[in-house]
Amino acid sequence: MAEHEADDGDGASSSDATDEPDEELTYAASGVDIDESEAATEALLDAAGEFAGDFAGLVDIGDRYLALATDGVGTKLLVAEALDDYSTVGIDCIAMNVNDLVAAGIEPVAFVDYLAIEAPDSTTTGQLGEGLQIGAELADIALIGGETAVMPDVIDGLDIAGTAAGLAPKDGLFAGEAEPGDAIVGWPSSGIHSNGLTLAREAVTRDHDYDDPFPPEPSTTIGEELLAPTRIYTDLLDPLREHGTHAAAHVTGGGWRNLTRMGPYRYEIEEPFDAQPIFEFVQTVGDVSDAEMHRTFNMGTGFVATFDPADAMNVVEETADGRIIGRVVDSDEGVSIRGLDLQ
Repeated sequence: MAEHEADDGDGASSSDATDEPDEELTYAASGVDIDESEAATEALLDAAGEFAGDFAGLVDIGDRYLALATDGVGTKLLVAEALDDYSTVGIDCIAMNVNDLVAAGIEPVAFVDYLAIEAPDSTTTGQLGEGLQIGAELADIALIGGETAVMPDVIDGLDIAGTAAGLAPKDGLFAGEAEPGDAIVGWPSSGIHSNGLTLAREAVTRDHDYDDPFPPEPSTTIGEELLAPTRIYTDLLDPLREHGTHAAAHVTGGGWRNLTRMGPYRYEIEEPFDAQPIFEFVQTVGDVSDAEMHRTFNMGTGFVATFDPADAMNVVEETADGRIIGRVVDSDEGVSIRGLDLQ
């Protein structure tokens, strides 16, 4: 069944500060409750009926499938607004869509965007267009237009979302379920990507401004670190297909629990990629627990896939920065990582 992603969209807004700086932050307390979001999604699906596909909706068009995925950027837009810099969020918008297609074994081919804006602003829309063009080039897809809606009575600021279309031969889709004994191959993220920004914003603005120097790297600002664009993983599609991946997942909303979408097994992560400094900064200034960080963010690993162990070694050798990070175990469903047990 295709899923309307309860992936945080960060659509629930929250204040950028708290009166209790020593209180431990959680995603739910910041304004996004993943459990409630998933329950709302299930209610929508129950009412609308089943869809074909998981990470993307599939339409049978004869000898192949047409696939569609839709997503937005979430409250990352509020960081862009604070810095008056929207030049990278178009990359995020494309990345969040095409990466879901790749996770299903689908080749992205085209993208349309939808921009809802309070008032026309050529500087802002020009920056958004710049990011969309860069994202389309990185994903090697056609940017075929979209819609801009000026709605001052509905929108405060702006929101941008999009839909990616893809094609796959009927024998090209990934099976979609891992197998016990599989090796898990991972690829690093580029940073915080476009999920969990409601929690990240709440944390960093307790005692800092977005234009403050980023302590681990003072030559950049905190806001610039948060705006680092989402990595695009379309270059992985060919090697994933060639080496027979069983299932793949784009690590987005819900953090590492996303892996359970590959099947009801235990995913034992033994060598995850190091988390970038932005994650430690968010955790420290927000007093966020290890478990909450891993339930919310990608923590350094942005994409995973499972293979027979011999095939896993081949795909690692063929991709620039992939490595085996764990294994699939026929046990109680969940994810084990860095001493945590995420259910």
